[in-house]
Amino acid sequence: MELPFYTLDVFTDHTFGGNPLGVFPDATHLPTELMQRIALEMNLSETVFLGPPETEGGSARVRIFTPRREVPFAGHPTVGSAIFLAGELASASEGDSGGGWSASAVPNAPSDGDVTLVLEENVGPVPVVVRFEGGTPVFAKFTTALLPEHRPNPHPIPEVAALIGLDESDIGGNGPGGSELGVEQVSCGLEYFIIPVRTIDAVRRSSLDSARWQRMLADAWAHHVYVVAMGGEGDGVDVHVRMYAPGSGVAEDPATGSAAAALGGYLSAAEGSEEASLAWVVEQGIEMGRPSILHVEADRAGGTTSAVRVGGGAVRVSRGIMAIPS
Repeated sequence: MELPFYTLDVFTDHTFGGNPLGVFPDATHLPTELMQRIALEMNLSETVFLGPPETEGGSARVRIFTPRREVPFAGHPTVGSAIFLAGELASASEGDSGGGWSASAVPNAPSDGDVTLVLEENVGPVPVVVRFEGGTPVFAKFTTALLPEHRPNPHPIPEVAALIGLDESDIGGNGPGGSELGVEQVSCGLEYFIIPVRTIDAVRRSSLDSARWQRMLADAWAHHVYVVAMGGEGDGVDVHVRMYAPGSGVAEDPATGSAAAALGGYLSAAEGSEEASLAWVVEQGIEMGRPSILHVEADRAGGTTSAVRVGGGAVRVSRGIMAIPS
C-alpha cells in the first residue's frame, strides 16, 4: 500500500519556521495501530489523518497522533488541517481534482475572505475560520470545543522551579491588570502544567529535568509543561513561551496551539473582568530555531471565560509517498 502525505509548517508564514505537521489525506479508514506506527515513523510533534465527515455539519474527520499516542485535540494540527483542506478546495475550484470528498464538504473558496470549516476531532466538532487572500488560504482561527478547566498546582514552588532548572525567585510574574500569576493546571481539551516566570531570560534558561518530571508529572492530569513569561522579543508580541511534552514523545515543541488555548483561559482568569474581549500575540520556538507566532483570544461574560480562540498561518513544505508493507 502506498499512502500520499504532505507536510506543512504551522504558525508561520514561511518554510522552516513554525511547527512541522504531517498530513495524510483520506486516511481515517486505516487501523488505529497503523496510524500510530506512521506517526512514530514521521516523528513530528503531530501527524493527522483526514477523512470524510461523519456528521451532517462536519467538513472532515480528523485524527491526531503524536509519536506516542493519539490525542483528542491539538492546535497546530487543527490550524494546519484547515489550511490544507482549504487549499485543496481552492485547487478543485481551479479545475484540479483537489481533495475529492473535501471539495464537496466545505463552502466555495473565495478569492479574498473567510470560509468556516468544522473539523470532527475526538474532542468534538471544532469550528475553524480560514482566511483567503488572493485565492490562497493564509490564516486559520479555531474556537475550542471545550471551555477552560482549571486545577490547582499540587507541588511546592521550590520543586516546580527545580523541575525546569530555575530558582524559586524566577517563578511568578505580573499578568493582565497587574495580577500576580501563579502555577496552575489548565485545559481546553489538552492539559497543561503552566509555570509563569518573571523574565524572558528565565524562559530561555529553562530546561526540563526528566527525572523530576517522571516523579512529579508523568502520571498527573497535566503532564505537558508550559513555561510562560509576559513580554516578547518580536514587535507586538505579548507572551514568550516554551513547551515540553516528554509524555507525548516530544522533548520540546516549537508551536503548541492547544497550549495557547489553555494560556488564553489562564490569562483570562487572571484578568478577571466581568465582561471583556481579550487578545494576546504569543511567540514560541525561538530557542529551537523555529520561530512561531500564535494569536490567542478570549471572551469573558458573567465573570468567566465564555470562549477561547487560537489562530495562525501555515505553508505547505513537501509531499511524498509512504510505502506500507502488506
